[in-house]
Amino acid sequence: MEERAATLHSVSAAKSQPSNARHGQPDATPKTYVLDTNVLIHDPNSLLNFEEHRVAIPMTVLEELDRLKTGKSHTASDCRAAIRQIDRVLGQASPAEVEAGIPINRGRTDQGTLTVLMPRGGAGGTGLPEHVNDNRIINDVMAMKMADPDSRYVLVTKDINMRLKARACGIDAEDYQNDQLVSDIKQLTRGFFEVPGSFWDKVTEVDTVQEGAETLHHLPHGLVVGDILGEEVYPNQFILDEQGFVGRIVSVRDGVVTLRHHKAETLMDQEAWGLKPMNIQQAVALHLLLDPDIHLVTLTGAAGSGKTILALAAAIEMTVEQRRFNKIIATRSTPPLAEEHGFLPGTEEEKMDPWLGAINDNIEALHLNDENPQGSIQYVKERANIQFKALNYIRGRSFQKSLILIDESQNLTPHQMKAIITRAGEGSKVVCLGNLAQIDTPYLSPISSGLTYMTERFKGFEHGGSVQLMGVPRSLLAEYAETWL
Repeated sequence: MEERAATLHSVSAAKSQPSNARHGQPDATPKTYVLDTNVLIHDPNSLLNFEEHRVAIPMTVLEELDRLKTGKSHTASDCRAAIRQIDRVLGQASPAEVEAGIPINRGRTDQGTLTVLMPRGGAGGTGLPEHVNDNRIINDVMAMKMADPDSRYVLVTKDINMRLKARACGIDAEDYQNDQLVSDIKQLTRGFFEVPGSFWDKVTEVDTVQEGAETLHHLPHGLVVGDILGEEVYPNQFILDEQGFVGRIVSVRDGVVTLRHHKAETLMDQEAWGLKPMNIQQAVALHLLLDPDIHLVTLTGAAGSGKTILALAAAIEMTVEQRRFNKIIATRSTPPLAEEHGFLPGTEEEKMDPWLGAINDNIEALHLNDENPQGSIQYVKERANIQFKALNYIRGRSFQKSLILIDESQNLTPHQMKAIITRAGEGSKVVCLGNLAQIDTPYLSPISSGLTYMTERFKGFEHGGSVQLMGVPRSLLAEYAETWL
């Protein structure tokens, strides 16, 4: 149990739908979906997402939720939320009513039911050894299946190995994936489109207007999506061509795509706290970071692509020079030791220092050539009011006029990501950084990561933007290692 509990906190947030329903295949066989603990932690409302089917929660799962519910971590909070949701559905039902199944009221006629699966043990002596909670749950499902062979039982878990064990025992098992918005990570928006040659050679109809210092191009939606790019477009994406044209998509409405005209060399000349972009992807990312009308920026890319140093340089520039923010809040996911911050010595900042070392490293990198680098670093930390916050203690806070920098956000579930972004108060900006190739959380994958979920959910948000950084400008060695190791 200790090993299982140690990893449950990092469960991802996905919502499963019946597999046949997802593929449009009708199936009249009654289904019971048995939820593992990690699914309920991943999404405390998951039991509401199984349409007309029966949902069963094993007693072993309730025991695990009970053991993990104490503390200030995201895991403990999600456990408490899941327990409250179960209690709302079951209410004051009698044991007999719970065994029969309590209707899950969602305001529709096709509501399913919720039941608590009592331990049945051993599955007639043919089950798995019961020293592991996973095995107890599988044995309970096997016993149910043997007692009611005409019904279909499906174990829903984020644990791949548990799914393998279940299938070996003849039990249907699947991931919880209703909030997986892409089936392949290649479908994730990059934030820009690269057009070979000249973009304007492909344009047959355009209405160009001058608004102050801005040049805006209004193009038919069908022309841009159907003839030129071949896929849908969203606000704050960029169109890049080989002739140096950069068009930022301002809006997509009423069958018209509006582009703001930029030049690549102008964007490359941007500067934030002495830092200039090294490629066009960094240039458009910096453009979004510095834009006061953009409240959420997501930067993804390989290790060394410049995510953290770009975001940090822009944050210091906007806080110290432009005075748009009162402070910079730096945080990140710390899956292995999320519960142990209280045992580390020192202040909250000192406790977070091992995890936010990348922030300190990049502050140092921005001042390597100063006469007194240490003095400059201390000056920046004080003037920019950079505060290191443990993710576990951000819940319930509200940050006004702050730049919230979330590093390593690929390790967050969708539920956790929502909990953090909703901390942004009036005048605040959120910057999420992550590398989907470096997920450290056992139950998360690139397509179920909260970073992927948020990027897809916010791609139509007119005050948000996302850019996938390309290349590894950190060093030739880092670039070679990223490519070949």
